[in-house]
Amino acid sequence: MADEDFHLGADVRTSDGRDVGKLVHLLVGPDYGLRALVVKEDPSFSGHRFSPGSWLVNDEFIVPKEAVKSMTRDQIELNLSAGDVRLLPPYLSYREKEESTTEVLADAAGPLTTSAEAPHWIEQVANKPAEQLEIDGGEHVMLGHTGKKLGTVKDVLFDDGQLVGVVLRPEGFFTSEVILPRRFLDRSDDAALFANIEEADLERLTPFRPAE
Repeated sequence: MADEDFHLGADVRTSDGRDVGKLVHLLVGPDYGLRALVVKEDPSFSGHRFSPGSWLVNDEFIVPKEAVKSMTRDQIELNLSAGDVRLLPPYLSYREKEESTTEVLADAAGPLTTSAEAPHWIEQVANKPAEQLEIDGGEHVMLGHTGKKLGTVKDVLFDDGQLVGVVLRPEGFFTSEVILPRRFLDRSDDAALFANIEEADLERLTPFRPAE
């Protein structure tokens, strides 16, 4: 089993045959090695299907890399039972934040509405060390800090436990998906990946052709 076999969007199953959700994030350490997976629960596994009008506090959880028993491109099997999976830590936690008078009034009116949105005084906090890099499918990739969007993350590439780069779905520069090598990747916040690359160098990126 090699890290290059992990693919965003793969189905995740427990050792006792329960479908729990899909792989949505990968957590990568400062050495670019894969540390953990973040799985988004299916409504049937989280219980949200039985009460769809309720606010689901958290539907993403962290799975240690060591908990993966086997995988294919489309499916990941864990060595944990459904009961064990339900004990895994959530990916997002919540904490209070300062809010304006307008937000306070909006929160007070919340119980009178049918909206399931989180109160303004709650913010989401990713439960991961600051040095770990989160890579998400569909995440924006920006050209340095120019504000120009290169494209979005289509998939991730690993080789011998090391992050090789991301498959980029371009935003106007190319006609096909390309590989953005890891040495160009950076992040200043959790909203986007930033590519330390000159616009003139984009033509040198390698076209992505999935293995047969």
